Amino acid sequence: MDPSRLFKCRVLIVEDDPLVLETTAAVVRSFGFSVRTAEDGFVALQILREVLPDMILADLRMPGMSGFELLSIVRRRFPHIPTIAISGEYVLANMPLGLLVDHFFQKGGYTPEQLLAKMKELIAESPIRPHLGKNDRVPLWIPRKDADYVVVTCPECLRSSSIADTVVNAELHETDCLACGSTIRYLVDSSVLKVLEHKKKLLPSLQPSAKQTGT
Repeated sequence: MDPSRLFKCRVLIVEDDPLVLETTAAVVRSFGFSVRTAEDGFVALQILREVLPDMILADLRMPGMSGFELLSIVRRRFPHIPTIAISGEYVLANMPLGLLVDHFFQKGGYTPEQLLAKMKELIAESPIRPHLGKNDRVPLWIPRKDADYVVVTCPECLRSSSIADTVVNAELHETDCLACGSTIRYLVDSSVLKVLEHKKKLLPSLQPSAKQTGT
């Protein structure tokens, strides 16, 4: 078939590092896909309100709205959209694929050929994968270290609002969406944040030692 008659698959790439975002977008475009980019989860949600992509590639640790929060909303609201997380924070090693993302790549740990193969596989499966609808899993929000609030996003209208972070347990909570009035059911958990900080401390220091500096 004439390639000009085919629709291009639409891929949304979410990444806060401008260089990584530009490079990843160029690679994915070279595969023949149509690409839109977002520098954080909030911009990604704005795009999702306009048009739905065929696939989402997202970083996990971003300012504003993290990839964890964004992908939680996508999995809840649009379970038919395949998702791939590409991150330097390897915290998904023990998380079953499909719960939050369909595949995970460590930054710098994959080739363009491997990315293309996985994208083709997930896109091919997308039309026949079961549409789970709006399941009972609730979005998981990660509190900020330097703030006394969390930002929750309504899975119905995809609009976000901040609420006071007064949660002291892992129980289910509810609040009303300020935009559409829908009930937002959510959990707040800082465990992911703690894992990220712990892994960061384990990384070798980039600062030169006294022996290296000659002091």
